Amino acid sequence: MASDSQSAGGGRTGLPARCGSLFLCVAIPILIWFAPLPLEPATKHGLAIAAFMVLAWITEVVDHAISGLIGCFLFWALDVVRFNVAFSGFADSTPWFLFGALLIGAMTVKSGLARRLAYLVMARIGATYPRILLGLIVTDLILTLVVPSGIARIVIMATIALGLVEAFRTPGESNVARGMFLIITYCAALFDKMIIAGASSITARGLIEANGQVDVRWGQWFVAFLPGDLITVAAAWGLTLWLFPPEKVELDGGRAYLHEQLGKLGPLSAAELKAGLLIALATVLWVTDFIHHVSPAKIGLGVGLMTLLPGIGLLRTDDLKGLNYLAMFFVASALTMGNVLSATNGLAVLTDVAFAWMQPLMTGTLASIVVLYWTAFAYHIALSSDIAMLSTSIPLLMTFAKTHGFNPLMFGMIWTFASAGKIFVYQSAVLVVGYSYGYFTTRDLLRMGVLLTIVEFVVLLLLATLYWPLIGIG
Repeated sequence: MASDSQSAGGGRTGLPARCGSLFLCVAIPILIWFAPLPLEPATKHGLAIAAFMVLAWITEVVDHAISGLIGCFLFWALDVVRFNVAFSGFADSTPWFLFGALLIGAMTVKSGLARRLAYLVMARIGATYPRILLGLIVTDLILTLVVPSGIARIVIMATIALGLVEAFRTPGESNVARGMFLIITYCAALFDKMIIAGASSITARGLIEANGQVDVRWGQWFVAFLPGDLITVAAAWGLTLWLFPPEKVELDGGRAYLHEQLGKLGPLSAAELKAGLLIALATVLWVTDFIHHVSPAKIGLGVGLMTLLPGIGLLRTDDLKGLNYLAMFFVASALTMGNVLSATNGLAVLTDVAFAWMQPLMTGTLASIVVLYWTAFAYHIALSSDIAMLSTSIPLLMTFAKTHGFNPLMFGMIWTFASAGKIFVYQSAVLVVGYSYGYFTTRDLLRMGVLLTIVEFVVLLLLATLYWPLIGIG
């Protein structure tokens, strides 16, 4: 299974372009290292290595995790910081939260519970295209709680969508197929930011806590974006029907097809029951973290490890071989970079340069939201990964917020949410996986992406100005 940190373009880039990218990744850091800048050596050298990491993530000369590990090694080997700082991200709770999420996702898929939930939702919604489309979007949202990986949800939802396309008996280039595959793909990327579930939102949470010195609670984040989830479901549904009007409205076989698929699954298995109980336990604990104050990372990792215990037996040792540990390494190295820059005062330098122009525009809550949202949207176009975008910018944003008296939690939530707006396939591995099925084009994604990005901006304005102050965020 692919990782959320993997890129769209890696593997298809031509040799000259890759050579040019490699040259930039080496030449620019060397220039920074030896440049006669009025900075302390540790600050300048930390910035040079960080520049290598960021450029390597943008250009994708090697896998993101490998670039990150090289950067951590260079921080240590070149005596920029001590070993415990150079690899400090691996001692952070965030990559282990992601490991727990990977275990939960693997458990849900292996047990068959995810597919059963999908068919149950759609069987109750209806058998016409508009109803099925709504069912796919709602299922995508529900699965975000139980399958904390956008790519994993795409794989699950695509299996169902392929069967539905076949049942509609429409060609692959039909609006029916394009609409279904495009919206389950785009919504998977969106919902990953509105619930602390995917690798990017888990990474953002860790960075906000570490650099903003604020508690980021799973339940508070969930409640804060819940109205936005509901509006997004309605907006995504309406836009898909408008952009891709179906050639055929009724599913061949109607509800009978959906019930047939449920029948093939048979009665609820013991594995599904165990998986459901574990997911319910994790969800209840996450939602009520404002009461018990147990870290979401502890809950996620604890429940994930329970899947491997004797007597539960949902996952075996062999199942661990299929997990994408590189995603954990990437997240850990991204956190390390922020810690090193903080320890060497590099963050202060970057904050002065990168965010100085924003301060005159931050004249109030409304203006701050506008500036943050569209700056993050533009910044993400330059990067090929949600995690790279968030990991390189949130430490700077948190420093800026604290220095200028803004709410770090609010700024971090806005910035993370804004990273969900995408118009190009390369901006997210979730989009790449959905696109790889061949049912929608880059032009389809551009049209949907532009419209949903505008819709989500309006949603954010309403949430941040009217709703968040009522729940203590503002």
